[in-house]
Order: sequence, then C-alpha cells, then structure tokens
Amino acid sequence: MSRTTATGTAVAIPTARNVDHYAYTVADLETAVDFCTTVLGAEVLYRLGPVEEPGSDWMTRQLGVHPRASARIAMLRFGPDANLELFQYTAPEQNTKAPEFTDVGGHLIGVHVCDLDEALDAARRSGRVRVLGEPRTDEDGPTKGNRWIHLLTDWGMRVELRQLAPWLPYEADTDARVYRPVGDWRGGLPGALGIGHVGYTVADLDEAVAFFTGPMGGELVYRIGESVDEETARVQYAASGAFRKDTAAIRLGPVTTVELSAIAIEGGRTERPRNSDVGGHHFAFFVEDVERAAAWLADLDGAEVLGEPQLIVDGGPIHGDRWVYFRGVGGFQLEVLNMPPGMPYEAHTDSRRFGPSPEWTNR
Repeated sequence: MSRTTATGTAVAIPTARNVDHYAYTVADLETAVDFCTTVLGAEVLYRLGPVEEPGSDWMTRQLGVHPRASARIAMLRFGPDANLELFQYTAPEQNTKAPEFTDVGGHLIGVHVCDLDEALDAARRSGRVRVLGEPRTDEDGPTKGNRWIHLLTDWGMRVELRQLAPWLPYEADTDARVYRPVGDWRGGLPGALGIGHVGYTVADLDEAVAFFTGPMGGELVYRIGESVDEETARVQYAASGAFRKDTAAIRLGPVTTVELSAIAIEGGRTERPRNSDVGGHHFAFFVEDVERAAAWLADLDGAEVLGEPQLIVDGGPIHGDRWVYFRGVGGFQLEVLNMPPGMPYEAHTDSRRFGPSPEWTNR
C-alpha cells in the first residue's frame, strides 16, 4: 500500500528524519574496522557484544537470524554524513560466502571524491584493495561525464570511487537530484567528500522502486540500463560472465542516494543473504517515534515488522536506544531507530554519530 498526499507526493515513514546508518556483516570484524579507520579515515564510536540470547528465540524474532546466533558489532562514523555498522556473526548454517555484485543481495558503498586519480593512487598504495580495471567515464545517458572504478577490500566489501560531473544530463528532465556530498573527509582518501551512494542488487527492480519511492519516501532521480560484455564484466566488475544491468537511483531524505540494480547473469545467486550471513546488510532510518513508525509499517503492504520495538537499558554505550527491524519487498532488511542526545558512548570519545537531520526534506 503506497501512501501519498493529495498532490501525489510520496509519504515517508512517520517522523523519519534521515537514513541513520548502513550495516554490513563481515567475516572478520577487526580486519574490517582496521581498514575503515586506517585507509578510509573512519572513527570508531562504540562496540557491542556479544549480542545473543541462547535461551530463547529472541534473535530470530527481532533480527531474523538463527536463535543460537551471536553477534559482535562496531559502529563507525563513516565520513561527514554517514554511519557504518559492522557485524561479525557466528551462527549455525551461516553462509560465509558473500554475494557477488551481480547476485541478488549484492552490495557496494560509493565514496565520492573530487579527484578520482589521486584517491585511487592512495587506495592502491594502501595494499588493502584489489583495483578492478581502470577508471571509466560514462559516455552517454543520464550520468554522462561521471568517472568511477570498483575496488574490492581485503575483507570483502566492494567500494566504488566516483567523481561526479559538475552537471549531469538527467538534471534537465527532473527537479530530483542525487546527493552530492561536499564535506571534507579528513583522514580518509585524498579528496574524499563523503558517502555519495550505496548500491544494492535486487530481484525485481520495478517492485523495489515502487516501495522505496512510495512508502519509504524516496524520489526517483533516473533509471539507466546497460549490457556488459564478458571482458568488461570480468575486468571492471570481477563478474563471472556477461550481464545486463538496470539501475534506478533514488534519493532518500537529506543525505542518501540508493542505487537499486536488477542484474541478469547466467548462474547468478537469487537468494538474499540473512543478516547473519557474510555479506548480509541493512540500512536504518532515524525516526522521532519508533512505536508510531512500527505501527505504520505493520499496516503497510510489502513490509514485515520483526518482533516488537526494543529499548536498550543495559547501561552500555547505547543505553536508551529504541529500535526495531523490518523487512521490505523482496526481503530487503531495514530498521527504524531513535537515539536520544547524550548517549553514554559520548563519555568515552570525542567522535559523534552523524544525525539526526532537522527533517526528512532538509536539503
């Protein structure tokens, strides 16, 4: 059920302010944290865990994982306008092979830079990435003029470096805009501006676009398609064969662009990873009222709220955090949360989480 105003504008989750964080499940938490802090200049905010409830089904009800699963977590400030939550799970029946970019459940984080060549040279010198091919420039279509390259980190995440053209052709046809980070990501790659986009591979692009531009409150910025030959697929994407990729760029609130892609490739994996699988992922919305948001989501076609809203009262670094997970169309894992000001972790570090924004429409 897509809820709209009388003018047809999509309505976001009630009381939503912004996308709060991106989350990713890794094979080795310490390796991932070390890379993010030393190569990308992220800052560790706090650590949690082990998160486990061995005597009940709480992990299944609230997180959608095996009841005997256990997680360790690190939350990082990831540039000027994003937070990154890294998980390491141990769980029965865990899939330890992350989806490829071309598989359903594929994932990447896009770091926008002002000088792609300078940033790429620094990434190469780190010795911590595999560089796929050479920088490419989009020659036509709505993104003509963008330069980009994919990197594979030594701990399994795919990162795209992208240098946006000053003006993009899609801008002539719509008032919607991709997010252009303009911050100074101190301590990261030279010229890094911020997280410009995150990419997710989905099974049904039309279904996903309708969900994220409808009840999730996003704006469709553009759609683009391309057929990638076998050699380009291998060199630029580390893909197993030629593929067809159709992508929709969606602006979600003040500081987020989500790129959803449907990829047709022979032999591609079609089962989404669970939160506890390596390569599992979700992203979270900051809301003012978790209970109101959860009640609204429970009544929404295409959404499934997991368990009940939870309040953390353990005296730890995020005592007072209120949250609940939910699934969107195609099993997409999502979350709503509220962290009040003055969280306990702030007593132990000068670093702070990004957010919340004044309002969802604050641009």
